[in-house]
Amino acid sequence: MLKLLIISALILSFLGCDNRAKSTIAQVHWDRDMCANCVMVISDRNHAVQVQNPQTKKKYMFDDIGCMAVWFKDQKITWKDQAVIWITDVDSGKWINARTSFYDTKNRTPMGYGFSAHISKDAIKKGHEVIDYKEVLKRVNHEK
Repeated sequence: MLKLLIISALILSFLGCDNRAKSTIAQVHWDRDMCANCVMVISDRNHAVQVQNPQTKKKYMFDDIGCMAVWFKDQKITWKDQAVIWITDVDSGKWINARTSFYDTKNRTPMGYGFSAHISKDAIKKGHEVIDYKEVLKRVNHEK
C-alpha cells in the first residue's frame, strides 16, 4: 500500500512539472527558428515574440510584433485574447509580458512595423510616442 502511494505521488509530481514547463518561455533557436507568419528566420534578439495557445499549450514564434498581429487577423485566431504573449525588451533582450509592455514607434524592426517593447514608460526616450499593446494591434491591422 505504501509503495502504491509513493508511486502515485511521483507520477502526480511529474505531471505537475510537465504542466509548469509548458507555460514557461520557450528556448529560441536564434537564426534557425522561423516566424509563424512570414517564415523569416528569427535573429533579432530585441524584437522577438512568443505566443502560447492557452488550450493546446503550443507555442508560436514571430520575428516582429507586427507579424504576430497580422497572423492573429489573417489566421482568424479565436483564442488571441487568452493567449500568453511574451516579447523581448528592446533594451535588455529579456522576455517581458507583451500585454503590459509599453511601446514606442518609428523604430527599425525586422519586418518594418516599427514597434519596440519596453518594460516601463520611463525606458522610452522623452518626446517619443508611447502606446500600449492594444494600440499596436490596431495600427498594424489599420483598425480605428
